[in-house]
Amino acid sequence: MKGAVAGGHALTAQAGAQALEAGGNAVDAAVAAALVSWVAESPLTGPGAGGFMLVHRGRDRSTRVFDFFTAIPGLGDGREPGGTHHVVIDFSGGSTQQFEIGAASCAIPGAALGLETAHRAFGRLPWRELFQPAIQLARDGVQLNEGQAYLHRILDLILRHTPEATAIYEHDGAALGVGDTLVQRDLAHTLELLAANGAQELYTGELGVRMVEHIRANGGCFTQRDLTEYRVIRRRPVRARFCGEEFYSNPPPSRGGVLLAYGLPLLEELGVGEPGKAEAINALARVMREQLQAPAGRGLLRALELGGAVVTRGTTHISAVDGRGNAVALTASTGAGSGIVVPGTGIHMNNMIGEFDIARKPRPGKRLSSGMSPSLVLRGGSPHLVVGSAGSLRLRGAVLQIVANVVGHGLAVEDAIDRPRVHLDESDVLHCEGGHDPEELDRLERMGWNVARWRSRNLFFGGAAAVTLQDGELAAAGDPRRGGAGVVVE
Repeated sequence: MKGAVAGGHALTAQAGAQALEAGGNAVDAAVAAALVSWVAESPLTGPGAGGFMLVHRGRDRSTRVFDFFTAIPGLGDGREPGGTHHVVIDFSGGSTQQFEIGAASCAIPGAALGLETAHRAFGRLPWRELFQPAIQLARDGVQLNEGQAYLHRILDLILRHTPEATAIYEHDGAALGVGDTLVQRDLAHTLELLAANGAQELYTGELGVRMVEHIRANGGCFTQRDLTEYRVIRRRPVRARFCGEEFYSNPPPSRGGVLLAYGLPLLEELGVGEPGKAEAINALARVMREQLQAPAGRGLLRALELGGAVVTRGTTHISAVDGRGNAVALTASTGAGSGIVVPGTGIHMNNMIGEFDIARKPRPGKRLSSGMSPSLVLRGGSPHLVVGSAGSLRLRGAVLQIVANVVGHGLAVEDAIDRPRVHLDESDVLHCEGGHDPEELDRLERMGWNVARWRSRNLFFGGAAAVTLQDGELAAAGDPRRGGAGVVVE
């Protein structure tokens, strides 16, 4: 048994599987998969992203989180950034969200340094070797599947916002569509530099200089000091018990993991019920209501008002397990993307500062908060479930329901991800994804819930990726809502 990997694209999962086949461990697999996700899922992630990696080591059963999320720029710089540009994105035929893009929306990225820091601590394969699949794909191109074409279509106003971005994401004057090939030769060269020189090339090297110059020239306030002083932070995960197993997730200052650790014991107390039944959905909804009313939940909603929680649908997740008992949950994001591509590098910058209206701007150098929830469940001290999701405020609900499905209901991971989900919003509307039994939804309404019935499965409810290890059998699955995939390496 060598392990398993799941991600938001088949190529992402395959790159992780190749690392396992070459003798690498779960960290190697996650890094290789993440690098390919920069290419195959470039509207969602890349060197301009930030994120979190939860790592469990089988040898000593230790678990920690590498925080490489984005930070506010402007250290040593007293000037005010220029204005941002407003765009409205329609994600699901009427579910819209406004974003601020442009150079002033960009925060300091941490993705490259985060991957390198985790690899130096726990990786086995050579750093340079992990880059080869991503470099090849960036140079030769990736053919867009339906899921990626959907992302390109809804994010078109951002992906073709500037000449540098348009040169990458346009074909014959139009957005790339299904079957079109996305070629990123500048990104291939950037990956070659990072492979040869390490992540510092993006912070103290030529890539960093180009980034600072381009952001400042277009109204942002990046400084060289921002890049030089950026650090990856190691944190202890939050923990909770659920149905006799140990749950671990992303700790403060991020809030998603805290709310999950708060909600899972409540769900066990209420009773997980039978999947899809009104009683089970009622218990989930009651937990979601308690999460919103908890101090951390109120803090999350307040953070949205202040621009603190900046995770959107532009997020991707990778889960990995190896045969030595190591496990990794890695979630990363460029937000919706800023439309700013650093010339000659292929690096599409995040728009984390512009994700939500900021009433009180945090000070330069401050790490932004997030709802990202890379998570792990241990059974008897060994990995049972590795899971995470995209989906803005819905991502923690997706993780909650997948944990309940696998641990509480005993479902296989593919079924656990595929089952229709629910989401309780802050106005107390219970959104129920297509696929639920209408009679059970009728019962929920009689229980007093204001049910919004969705006609089909939708990315609104998250895009998860998970791996399970149970009774010596590995399984992996990506979310069909996002075109995800899982690979088991025997």
